[in-house]
Amino acid sequence: MVRSPHPHAQIVSVDASAALALPGVLAVLAGADCAADGLGRLDHRPLPKTRFDLKLHGPGGSEVFVGDHALLPADKARHVGEAVAMVVAETKARAQDAAEAVFVDYEPLPAVTGTASAAGPDAPLVWDTCPDNVLVETFFGDEAGTDAAFAEAAHVVGRRFVVSRVTGCPLEPRAALAHYDPETGRYTIYAGSGGAVRQKREIAAVLGVEPDRVRVHAYDVGGNFGTRNRCYVEFPLAAWASRRVGRPVKCTVERSEALISDYQGRDLVTEVTLAFDRDGAILGLRAENLSNVGARCVSLSPLSKGSGIVTGSYRVPVARLRSRATFSNTPPTNAYRSSGRPECIFAIERLIEIAAEELGMDALELRRRNLVAPHEMPYRNAVGMTYDSGEYGKSLDMALGLSDPGGFPARKEKAKARGRLLGRGVAHYVESSIGTPVEQTRIHVFGRDRRVDVTIGTQPSGQGHETSFAQVAAERLGVRLDDVRIVMGDTDIVMVGGGSHSGRSMRMAGTVIVKGVDALIEKARPVAAGLLEAAEVDLVFAEGRFSVAGTDRTVTLYEVAAASDGGEIGVVADNEMHTPVFPNGCHVCEVEVDPETGEVEIVRYAAVDDVGRAINPLIVDGQTHGGIVQGVGQAMWEHCVNDPESQQPLAGSFMDYALPRADRFPFFDTALNEVPSPTNPLGIKAGGEGGTTPALAVIVNAIVDALRPLGVADLTMPATPFRVWSAIRAARRA
Repeated sequence: MVRSPHPHAQIVSVDASAALALPGVLAVLAGADCAADGLGRLDHRPLPKTRFDLKLHGPGGSEVFVGDHALLPADKARHVGEAVAMVVAETKARAQDAAEAVFVDYEPLPAVTGTASAAGPDAPLVWDTCPDNVLVETFFGDEAGTDAAFAEAAHVVGRRFVVSRVTGCPLEPRAALAHYDPETGRYTIYAGSGGAVRQKREIAAVLGVEPDRVRVHAYDVGGNFGTRNRCYVEFPLAAWASRRVGRPVKCTVERSEALISDYQGRDLVTEVTLAFDRDGAILGLRAENLSNVGARCVSLSPLSKGSGIVTGSYRVPVARLRSRATFSNTPPTNAYRSSGRPECIFAIERLIEIAAEELGMDALELRRRNLVAPHEMPYRNAVGMTYDSGEYGKSLDMALGLSDPGGFPARKEKAKARGRLLGRGVAHYVESSIGTPVEQTRIHVFGRDRRVDVTIGTQPSGQGHETSFAQVAAERLGVRLDDVRIVMGDTDIVMVGGGSHSGRSMRMAGTVIVKGVDALIEKARPVAAGLLEAAEVDLVFAEGRFSVAGTDRTVTLYEVAAASDGGEIGVVADNEMHTPVFPNGCHVCEVEVDPETGEVEIVRYAAVDDVGRAINPLIVDGQTHGGIVQGVGQAMWEHCVNDPESQQPLAGSFMDYALPRADRFPFFDTALNEVPSPTNPLGIKAGGEGGTTPALAVIVNAIVDALRPLGVADLTMPATPFRVWSAIRAARRA
């Protein structure tokens, strides 16, 4: 790929003559070639579609302008790293040499990368048709009621928080291998993606062909976290190039490219204010959220989902929320692990700590006074989201119990003796899991092979779906776990499915698998009745067998399948589930800070999470560990930095973008507070994102607690040693 070195520039011309003269170069393609071949644009459909997502619109209720996502733009480059041309050659090295020989004549334009500045009155325009870069402005809640609550408040506490931009850094950078078969007219694409069914539809639309002419394979993928859930331009480009040059085409993005062209995450500026009565009860909340979508709007899920839980775990009678989104000259942002929820939980949990300090209250007592109680469930919050279930106070008590609060004073003194400052952070959280509402499974029982195939449309990127999905089917069918094979990732086999995102996988797949198993048992019942020479109503199914009630006459499910047509029984089951669930919990962390260097060491970390019913607690625990680390990475090290003068990205390698490492963490103390959700037959909420959601807040709360004796009241993420050291020096000067 030939990528723009400018954050914003007019593309005057693309000269490929020197590149085409090099040996082994098969094609050089740019935006004009896309137009000549009639290629379409990527249609990300960024607005959430489920019934219960908060609905966003443009300023004044207008339609949201999302920007034109051309595969290779012919007019302008709108961020550093945007692909403006592609080279196809016989080897990777020759393609790289030829890419450097492509001459693109740019006319640089003014650019803006900062979130607040992008929405400012004098900001350079990313799109001429979006006059102030603001594509979304939506209000939620009760303005008059909130004004009244603030008017009677005894205390008002507010702050502005900046939640920095990060990127997913999957272990395996994105890649695609595509082949066009001229005899069948079909495209086959092997893509490192997170949703094969959706991407098949999108790629077909770009190529201008019917969906059945596109086959997408997406199997083991080295990490996702949301980064891979939307289609990248390289996927249809590789397919198109294969048709143009008459041979398979492969594209593998290198890490330096990925860091400036992957869909990125977070990037929210939020101002939150709480009104309290004299006893510390919350009366109301005001908030303004400004989300940076980058150069093109790929997903508004972060803004919508974060807005829905802006009140956190707390009983907030009334609220007024203004949610906005702005374009900027940066890579697009996408749903990134826990999509929008860590940002808003960070704001509310930091504000609770700040409010406790200003009100002269214990922060734990302030939380307990305002947490939503179990008897209030289901609880409709002040912006209209209904929390399904939870025991928030119990989770707080459990997390504190794991963290040994009684020993904290002694640990603090020991740290002091070593010249260190010990701090403790607490963060409560609630997050929402909605996701694409439609899922399908096809279940086949093969009698002679004694095997069960479960085809499902949500695919893993390391979450253990092959185990947990098989557990649900095996338990309901009464067969061995090893008998169940989970089939996924090939769109010629998987016709329907929502992919893995928004913590939807176990809930959506588990529900439709249960539905499919029930249908299969009913389909097998008349065959079993014939084998047993009994009436269907007299049959009982349990532990993989049909039995005649009151007798010892039985027949196994496999025997029934063997006696069926073709030696198998199969069903197709569909399910559409819009109702969201709200996983929740509480994390407690202790850190030691070296006041001379600003170095922060995490010494204890306890996590209690309510995932609803845990199908496989070991997998949930692993998800919790990974989620914690991912959130802590943003809190302490990770940051997509842009130079304020040139607007150039400064994090172009792992020398510049610091990832969390295993040796920076203690062993985690984890527990589950399982409160089954009433919204689905298995009682599942979600377990993949809870670790990340409170991690930002719990780390910063702990560091600020450690530095409070020095006069440090707040800290901006990431809490790098330099930032911590600078905050200490500034406090000492003050």
